[in-house]
Amino acid sequence: MRRLYFVFLSVALVAACFGTALAASEQAMKLRGGSGLVAYTPPETFLSGNFVADEDNPGFVFGKVRDFVKSRSCPVAWLIEEGELKRIEGRDQQSGPVEYTLYLEEDCPGKVVHYVFVDRSQANTSQWMEWRKQFHKNKVDQQYGAAKARLDQAAQNGFSVDGELRFLEVNGDLALKKPEEILIGELKFKPIYDIGQGKAISK
Repeated sequence: MRRLYFVFLSVALVAACFGTALAASEQAMKLRGGSGLVAYTPPETFLSGNFVADEDNPGFVFGKVRDFVKSRSCPVAWLIEEGELKRIEGRDQQSGPVEYTLYLEEDCPGKVVHYVFVDRSQANTSQWMEWRKQFHKNKVDQQYGAAKARLDQAAQNGFSVDGELRFLEVNGDLALKKPEEILIGELKFKPIYDIGQGKAISK
């Protein structure tokens, strides 16, 4: 009996460390199936890195991804699309940095929230700009140039960025508010650096 207790405790501790719920709700499992999502353990570089919450013109750096995960009140799990996982696993390591999408699932009673992140931990801002060119062609410098300069300055000030919260889904529906607004407003998750002013935010 004592041995069984320690086995259960070990499983619970592993789940807590990796942010994976032991059992997802029926609603969460249905949403996973509809989007082809499977469990995934993100790299430490992403979890321990800072993140922004606006693709085009981020105003703030929000601290470590891991700290945001810990701030959630309901069971959480990291997920990835099956197709994305196959792309990562089959990728030639010599092809350079790559970014990919991750889903942080928060499974609350009657409400399942997916925080949709992009892992940018393998690329600096210049490499990130090059990656964007395959989607936006010659508009990249015009669309992201100002953001790149500010993020470079943030990195020089000790606030480099390794992740991006791209959008939120609530029960499968896209949240209309910008992620930055939701983090600061409803979720009361305070940023640690003001990108516009180029300085840290005091606690």
